[in-house]
Amino acid sequence: MLGSSARINYNLRPSKHVERKMMCEAFRRLSEFGTVESYRYIGFGSFYFRDFALIHKALGISNMTSIEREEDEEDKKRFQFNLPYSCVKMAFGESSAVLPTLPWDVRTILWLDYDFSLDASVLGDVAHFCANACAGSVIVVSLNAHPDNRDKTPVNTLKEKVGENEVPVDLIDAHLKEWGKASAFRRIITNKVSEALNIRNGTRAQGSRFVFKQLFNFHYRDNAMMVTVGGVLYEQGQEPLVAKCAFDHLPFVRAGEDAYRIEIPRLTYKEIRHLDEQLPVLQSLELNANGIPAEDLELYSRLYRYFPNFAEADL
Repeated sequence: MLGSSARINYNLRPSKHVERKMMCEAFRRLSEFGTVESYRYIGFGSFYFRDFALIHKALGISNMTSIEREEDEEDKKRFQFNLPYSCVKMAFGESSAVLPTLPWDVRTILWLDYDFSLDASVLGDVAHFCANACAGSVIVVSLNAHPDNRDKTPVNTLKEKVGENEVPVDLIDAHLKEWGKASAFRRIITNKVSEALNIRNGTRAQGSRFVFKQLFNFHYRDNAMMVTVGGVLYEQGQEPLVAKCAFDHLPFVRAGEDAYRIEIPRLTYKEIRHLDEQLPVLQSLELNANGIPAEDLELYSRLYRYFPNFAEADL
């Protein structure tokens, strides 16, 4: 099967663009732990490296590593050719093999942006991060959570992929329909985080034990239904630093089961310019709509700061 880099044009995913920009805004607030420029970023760049370009430009991070599982020599050449900046390094192999080879004594933003569904390897990567990352680090996990309506026993299928002990005992087949599958994935991932931290904290003194604060619980679809869950890892004694970050003041931050749904309004460029001239407003009802549906007005008034702009250009 071809990797996602050969199947998906990452430049044409508006919901993904919004998600990236929202997460970057949250990452800026990590400065209470240390300068954001001093962080390391690890992700899956694909041939397009959209997240790397944004994070380097927006945050000034220069310590960057892209993990790619394609090991064909021609693919390697293409990845190297498309590197957006000299500070981006390539690491070829499965993330489960690459992550253990990296040092973890530097604050890290790790975005495990998988192009597949939840499986045991994902949980292994999550556990490795939680067992080794230093305080102030962030992990984000994105997964394909599109339900398979042909599967008559989705809970059993999930158990086969992640292991029976990883699936909550109260999960039933009906829970894995529509966005329920994304919710179940979030629950399994956060359970794995808690399990890994319980092991890590076993011998640590009170005040130095690690805590995970969930920041992201995004649901969106540019094609397939996707879920992104993530948060910051810190020591108990750093609660005042986390409070200063004021993550909860960001409207898209979600600390629990309630997801933030990214939905893209259908607007023309002229309508976007018309609305931008009036924003920001407290309520979308204040906008001069000019025939734009109320639902699209509400969506755009919430997303306009992160809204992607696609246009044809000769470069």
